[in-house]
This record gives sequence, C-alpha cells and structure tokens, in this order.
Amino acid sequence: MSEIRHIVFDIGKVLIHYDPDLPFSRLIPDEAERRWFFENICTHDWNIEQDRGRSWEDAEAELIALHPTHEENIRNFRRHWHEMVPHAYEDSVAVFEGLIESGHDVTMLTNWAKDTFVEARERFQFLNRPRGVTVSGDVGLIKPQRAIYDLHASSFGLDPRVTLFIDDSRNNVQGAIDAGWQAVLFTGAETLRGDLNARGIEA
Repeated sequence: MSEIRHIVFDIGKVLIHYDPDLPFSRLIPDEAERRWFFENICTHDWNIEQDRGRSWEDAEAELIALHPTHEENIRNFRRHWHEMVPHAYEDSVAVFEGLIESGHDVTMLTNWAKDTFVEARERFQFLNRPRGVTVSGDVGLIKPQRAIYDLHASSFGLDPRVTLFIDDSRNNVQGAIDAGWQAVLFTGAETLRGDLNARGIEA
C-alpha cells in the first residue's frame, strides 16, 4: 500500500446529511403514496441529471409535461431542498477539519447540482476550508464515471496512486479504484478514523 499524499472527500452522507423524506413526509404524509412519488415522479435518475448539470427549470418542465397533476410536488422538490440537508455530521467534520489543520492536502469531489451547492457552501462554512472541490453540476460529469476522477486529479495535481478517496457509495468507491486511486467506503466517523490510521494518517 502506497503512502497517502492527497485525501479526497465526498460530501453528501459523509459530511452532510441528506434525506428527501424530511420535507416530503409532511408534503405527502401517506408513506405508500410518498414512496410511489419518489419511485415514479421525482426519481433518483431524474435528480441525478441536476447533479450532471441540467437546470431545475428544465428538470421541472420535463416532469410537469409528463405528470401535470403532480406539478406542485415536483416544484416542491427544489423549493424545499434546504430541508433535505438539515445538518452536518459533527464527528465526520471533526475528522475532515482535523486533517486540514494538521497539514494534509484535502479536496472534495461531489455529485451535486450547481445552485444547491452554492447554498450548501453558504450554510456549511467548513466546505470552504479545503484546497478545492470538483462539483459534478459544474463540470457535466458524475461519479462513478472515470472522467470525473481523472478531471479532479488533473485539476488539483493529484497523483492517483497516493490519493485516498472517501465516499458512502460502493459504486463511487469502485469508480475511484478503477481510476487508479485508493479508496474506502464511508460507514461512519470512527471507521474512517481507523481506515486513515491504518494508512499512517493520524485522525
């Protein structure tokens, strides 16, 4: 195992909580109806296209044309987005900031829509502390596509062989490995500390 010179964090569900059910449990109280809405209207595949760079205006217009009777809740997805990201994970952020403060090279690589990431940076100031970030919505690429890992490495001068990527998605972790990076699956702050310590990084 090579030494680690660069550490790259995912953000959603690693540093910041994300859960669309938080507003929609109020907007669509019936659980079965809510599940149907997420499985058939505002689906994961629909939402990921905003992470790839599609505007919310275009995303909403597309769905409303197909499902006009659901217009209000389609618009509610963006309207109530701020409720979906209610807080940061303090223990994970402590690891993240500790690495920065001890002099490690820390950057971020995230699947996130352009405008909502701007909001997130305003709300969660620790997102402004690393050396930089690649936001999928800004570059038109998403994890686990090989191209976004290569772009991040070239943008920040990272040697993939000595880069450690941290993500809560197995597919994204595998994408990093396929791009020649080292990577670990995030399951919690204490496990992350152990993963870092095992690689000679005090956390």
